[in-house]
Amino acid sequence: MFSELDVSGKRVVIIGAGRGLGAVLARAFDAAGAHLVLTARDESSLDEVTRVLTRRPVTVVGDVRDATFAEDIADAAQSAHGGIDTWIANAGISPIVADVQSMRSEKWRDIIDVNLTGVFRGVQVAARVLSDGGRIIVTSSVLGDRPRSGLSAYSVSKRAIHALVETLAQEVGDRSITVNAVALGWFDAGLGALWSDDRSRGDEVIDHSALKRLGTAADLPGAFLFLASDAAAFVTGTTITVDGGYSLL
Repeated sequence: MFSELDVSGKRVVIIGAGRGLGAVLARAFDAAGAHLVLTARDESSLDEVTRVLTRRPVTVVGDVRDATFAEDIADAAQSAHGGIDTWIANAGISPIVADVQSMRSEKWRDIIDVNLTGVFRGVQVAARVLSDGGRIIVTSSVLGDRPRSGLSAYSVSKRAIHALVETLAQEVGDRSITVNAVALGWFDAGLGALWSDDRSRGDEVIDHSALKRLGTAADLPGAFLFLASDAAAFVTGTTITVDGGYSLL
């Protein structure tokens, strides 16, 4: 049974690996023995992540809003590793807190372009190039099911991700490719830093969580490692929630 949880030798693409959750995932999959292809918009951030890994990954610098970027990633993975076993769509932004009435349309469009359209372009390519039995994992958020005032565009983008995951899972299941999302709660790093750095906001989230704390880096990679492993071969079209019980209360 434990061998089914082994991801060593898996060829894993991690989008948005330059910081936050993506950097945590890069370290976790590297420690687990995977062969990595890492992407980010900023080359220097990728260099920082790469320096702490035990083996040198393939790196691809670019923006998920670029219509050809996903193809570039697939080409790099094919050239270096002969294919892809797992595609982790992790790029995402939530740069502002604004209600629907005050949000400017260009900010709305920017969030949707990265969080939804960028993910769509990536998983579209992944579905075509993944080996049979491959894995597509999309980073989502509890806000997809429990929207929060002031984060409308982000919440909408994540709810749409759940529909995309459920639809794609049906379309590629005949090749034993699984498609799942991981809905994260509030963490003390990455996009959650706005709440962890603001004591009043952080305390509000903690009071609303069953475990009465924010998540840490150690809490992040487990669900992704599981979904990338052979142990998750019969798990598809679903969302695993990792939120310390935030959704319960």
